[in-house]
Amino acid sequence: MTGSEAAERRERILRAAVRQRLLDPEEAVLAGFVDLDGVAANVAELHRAFPASVSALHTFAAKANCLVPVLAWLREHGMGCEVASAGELAQALAAGFPPERIVFDSPAKTRGELSLALELGVAVNADSFQELERIDAVLASHASASRIGVRVNPQVGGGSIGAMSTATATSKFGIGLADEGNAERLLRAYRERPWLSWVHVHVGSQGCPLELIARGVATAVAFADRVNGELGRRQVVGIDIGGGLPVDFGSDGSGPGFDTYAAALRRHAPRLFDGEYRIATEFGRSLIAKHGFTAAYVEYTKTTGGRPIAITHAGAQVATRTVFAPEAWPLRISAHDPSGARKDGEPLAQDIAGPCCFAGDLLARAHPLPRLDPGDIVALLDTGAYYFSTPFHYNSLPEPAVHGARLDAEGNVHFRLLRPAQTLAELLDRSGR
Repeated sequence: MTGSEAAERRERILRAAVRQRLLDPEEAVLAGFVDLDGVAANVAELHRAFPASVSALHTFAAKANCLVPVLAWLREHGMGCEVASAGELAQALAAGFPPERIVFDSPAKTRGELSLALELGVAVNADSFQELERIDAVLASHASASRIGVRVNPQVGGGSIGAMSTATATSKFGIGLADEGNAERLLRAYRERPWLSWVHVHVGSQGCPLELIARGVATAVAFADRVNGELGRRQVVGIDIGGGLPVDFGSDGSGPGFDTYAAALRRHAPRLFDGEYRIATEFGRSLIAKHGFTAAYVEYTKTTGGRPIAITHAGAQVATRTVFAPEAWPLRISAHDPSGARKDGEPLAQDIAGPCCFAGDLLARAHPLPRLDPGDIVALLDTGAYYFSTPFHYNSLPEPAVHGARLDAEGNVHFRLLRPAQTLAELLDRSGR
């Protein structure tokens, strides 16, 4: 799907949402939307990027959008699921993923979480030597069908967003292979544990260039080769290469495609494609971000100190990263009239503010848009991942509804409720009344 096609679909979805009162200036001032067909097309592109000659399990990183109907849609289109908490594991199981297609990654797994995962047969990637010892204790009491690996840190460096870079010299994730004695100690761990049969690596996500990610994967492949070579047996049978494909948040383009990523892997880690190793991937943002948007009404406008300001219903509660780290996470914003149609007019530098009660709750500063008026709608683009699906409960603002959308051959939009809007009664229940 081209960028222009995606933009046209987004416009159709927004206008249909207004007509069907999924957006309403009184009853539904904020909502999220997911283009389900766009997501399915992205999943198909991922599967095409890796040859059929390689046994690959492509998992979706649940943290990117943990809504159970979204996870179920991804499962229906051939994805597995990567989880990083007991909550995400519960959501993956509720979405119908069989345990053998779930991968459990977390640097802080409890004994109870490990026991449950190993009992179910969920794949587990240990994050430390201490976690391996906990797994030893669980396996001493009962056998498991889980495939078990170790997350290694290739320590190849970071990208432009430090918080998204997980393969730095001092990252909290994995076992640093370059640290003195670690590679030898980890080799012994594999020798002593014949059930340890996978290697896991994840270099980072947004802000990490493909060449950096590919170099990190190559380091993991080289370590797997070393394990099998020194042990004299094919013990490591699979490599989980994580995710991390960056997204273009600056245009309707999608950024580097999965085929481009696979080409980088072929350059740096050709052994990955010769059929000796099974592969698992853990993509999240790159599968769904571009196919979701958040729409909010403009409630008031004002001018202060010569600066026009639009007060909207979308702020830190649904765009937390953008509000608190705008340089790293800028969003494109489009202006629409009350019908949902794109608003015309000379661009005017305006602050786009949210409803939260602190001065920094700004989606954008001096952002050029046609002059906004009360009753207009702003759309926060490319927010299908990490935005409306994991709201921030500041000011006890209720969670917005999220709707899935599909277009038929005639261009008619059909909606499916993915998450209902949170009621005030539900909010009070969450508050412990």
